[in-house]
Amino acid sequence: MKKILGNINKYIRAANYLTVAQIYLQDNFLLRRPLRAGDIKPKLFGHWGTCPGINFVYGHLNYLVKKHRQSAIFVLGPGHGMPGLQANLFLEGTLGKYYRKACRNEDGIGYVSKMFAWPRGFSSHCSPEMPGLILEGGELGYSLSSAYGAVLDNPDLLAAVLIGDGEAETGAMAAAWHINKLIDPAVNGAVLPILHLNGYKISGPTIFGRMSDEELKKLFEGYGYEPLFVENDESGEKMFATLERAYQKIKKIQARARKNARHFKPCFPMIILKTPKGWTTVKELRGQKIEGTILSHQVVMPTVKGDEQELFALEEWLRSYKFGELFNPKTGFSKEVLDIVPDGKFLLGDNPHMFGGHYKLLLLPDAKDLEKVVGAPGKVQSNSMRMAGGYLKEIFARNKKAQNFRLMSPDETYSNRLDEVFKETARGFVWPHYPTDKDMTRDGRVMEMLSEHNIHGLAQGYVLTGRHAVLTTYEAFAQIFSSMAHMYQKFLKYVRKMPWRLDIPSMNYLLTSTVWRQEHNGYSHQNPGFLSGMLEKHNDFVKAYFPVDDNSMLAVMEEALSSKNQINIITAGKTAEPRWCSLAQAKAALNDGLSTWEFASDDNPHVVLVGVGDYMTKEALAALEFVKKDAPAVRIRFVNIVRLQAACACEGEFHEQIPNAEKYLTMDKPVIVNFHGYPEAMESILCKLKNPQRFLVHGYSEEGGTTTPFDMQVRNGTDRYHLALEILQTALERGVITEKQKERAEKKYHLALKRHQAYIKKFGSDPLEIENWQWAGSIRPTIEVKHIEHERILQNARTIAFVGLSDKPARHSHRVAKYFQSKGYRIIPVNPNVREVLGEKSYKTLLDIPRDISIDIVDIFRKPSEVVAHMKEVVERGDIKTVWLAEGVNTPEAEEFAEDYGLSMVTNFCIMEAYEKAGKRPKKSNKSSTDTTS
Repeated sequence: MKKILGNINKYIRAANYLTVAQIYLQDNFLLRRPLRAGDIKPKLFGHWGTCPGINFVYGHLNYLVKKHRQSAIFVLGPGHGMPGLQANLFLEGTLGKYYRKACRNEDGIGYVSKMFAWPRGFSSHCSPEMPGLILEGGELGYSLSSAYGAVLDNPDLLAAVLIGDGEAETGAMAAAWHINKLIDPAVNGAVLPILHLNGYKISGPTIFGRMSDEELKKLFEGYGYEPLFVENDESGEKMFATLERAYQKIKKIQARARKNARHFKPCFPMIILKTPKGWTTVKELRGQKIEGTILSHQVVMPTVKGDEQELFALEEWLRSYKFGELFNPKTGFSKEVLDIVPDGKFLLGDNPHMFGGHYKLLLLPDAKDLEKVVGAPGKVQSNSMRMAGGYLKEIFARNKKAQNFRLMSPDETYSNRLDEVFKETARGFVWPHYPTDKDMTRDGRVMEMLSEHNIHGLAQGYVLTGRHAVLTTYEAFAQIFSSMAHMYQKFLKYVRKMPWRLDIPSMNYLLTSTVWRQEHNGYSHQNPGFLSGMLEKHNDFVKAYFPVDDNSMLAVMEEALSSKNQINIITAGKTAEPRWCSLAQAKAALNDGLSTWEFASDDNPHVVLVGVGDYMTKEALAALEFVKKDAPAVRIRFVNIVRLQAACACEGEFHEQIPNAEKYLTMDKPVIVNFHGYPEAMESILCKLKNPQRFLVHGYSEEGGTTTPFDMQVRNGTDRYHLALEILQTALERGVITEKQKERAEKKYHLALKRHQAYIKKFGSDPLEIENWQWAGSIRPTIEVKHIEHERILQNARTIAFVGLSDKPARHSHRVAKYFQSKGYRIIPVNPNVREVLGEKSYKTLLDIPRDISIDIVDIFRKPSEVVAHMKEVVERGDIKTVWLAEGVNTPEAEEFAEDYGLSMVTNFCIMEAYEKAGKRPKKSNKSSTDTTS
């Protein structure tokens, strides 16, 4: 062991020398002569304080990896320790593999030393231009979560992560320690956290550095780790033994988990390494202590170039490593230094996991198998997030063997309507389970943690090591990891440029519970700013998608999840909204990212109306409908934008953010845009098009509160009335309509807005004409259920379909149907086991009833477990809005389904009792099968 330790220490000495040389020297790299001012770089960069700890850990890890032939990666939290990391990548030979001039000889030492933090050279912080990195580390706090993401579904991988004690103070890191509770050792690799305590941040002490060993021990035991301490270890004996001990504990836990199916709480080791700040640097200068203080945090002696005393101290410091014993200009590094470096296959900096070497395409379902029938545009209700959940479920099923897909969610999988995935997988949680837990297993592939930072860290660690992920969250809370996403896109920009970095999957953000449906949670939850920030980036691999219905969500998910090396942001609401397009139409729209909706468009338009986003599109179409009724002379083209992208100019060529925009938006016609997010984000895109002054953009203008959904639109001017007013003003300016026509419609719209405000103040919800709006000509209006409006439902109804209607007079369903038949309603029996009831033909399902029979209410008399299946028939048929459940047949699943698909549902109120209470009779209707009166 003494010989091995000696070699490890020689390696560390060499790494320390190379680190100092990178920070200071532009010449005289081997100190063949005394240092002169001309040998020092004109500008000094680098953070020395953390580097000796990095070199110490890396040297010992090298030997551990070599001894056990262990596939391992090194994740560095303090990215400002770049010169230390680069010294190790150089020593192990990885840097020379990817940078020809970085050979392990005298020229290579000069090249690496001079080019560190040099213009057009190596970065002063960790960057993707350096091999062996999946973390930039410039923003602290994400190393541990990224390391955990890397070991997911990599059962043979060990991720050693070095965490600085300054980094450990961040909120993200504080929560990241809990990720151990999500990682099943039976199917995943292991993370070995090493907390490096050197006591100081840039200008003051660290919190962890001032905690006692007992306090630290209690803290990390509480987190669920076994802390192992290494302190005052100049010889390296403690680190040598502790690393081996930690490794054996990890292997023992993994063996137990993989052999024994019994549930247990794994307690993985972590190491607390205590070293002096700037260990091995100048001890003292001018009577002031340097090593072990804040003065060794960044560049020690920053005025060395013009100070003889500091120059002499720097030379002594460099010579203290006795680099001449470790490196010979003719023969290179000594055998002892290189003896601890692993074989090429196991180099920490050249692990294929860090380069996309394990990337495999996802097996995607055939979208046609999931497509929904459209019928007339806007006729049927849809739910985009339900479609997303079904699509993800199929992905989990098809990639079960590959184990290369995960869903990351901060405790919102159910809320975001993605719970269909739980038919194929579950949430991963390895700590104790209770009988009341739902959809939870030790090795579930849905990672839930109420920390957006750490969900993002898991996702990026998983994606950068070649696997696929979708990260879903509330739109407003994406801002929590906004800075992480911005750092990630910077990292990805250079990943795409480096020829030795292979393809990786795209990072996919699925944002829902959007600004326009956060009226109940209030102003704090109303923030589409993540989208704006990402569209500002100058990288056209950032794509923003706005599916308007379930079929367009299907097309978008297919495109996003089959892409690579991109950032995809998919924004969609989770409420029931109209289905506008077929799968083929949605895919065609993705060719350019936008499309003209012919069913709502005129030739040679006076004005172009654009919808971007599901709720924005619906309001724009409602506005168009008003204008066509009140000013039919106005010709309008309706365009829907489903994809935008960030700007990019590569080699002088500008990449359009809206390809072929003029084809759809014309070059000279006025364009009114209803945009999902902040209008400024859209305006910055449109200003690059021809005649930008013709564009008028509506969007979220930071007006909100606890209110109604439509009032959110009104407050921000994105509602149908404000849009219609602007269309009419534009038409007036172009001489299409008269001032009198405009004033007449204007008065009508302002009155509607005034009445709306009065209504919501009185009733607390939007009026029926808003909630039940449907595209003109699709189907007759229906009445949405409110408990106070039962009589209105029955008064407006003519035909009731009874599901489960018995032909036996003693049955309750028979009595109810007979009662309503006697009151003048037409009844439609739905029962596959009878042919006729009460003189009416019985149908097997609701879908078998001829489409020309208009059904107002479906009354269901079936078991609670069968209700949702019949409600699915209601949705597929598309022309029914109200479901009445017989007493005792309701379920939470039925209520949730009704909410998701915009169905009105009455429960726990007998329909006969409701009729008698209302005392209303319907108008008479004939019984012909072609009856469509409303």
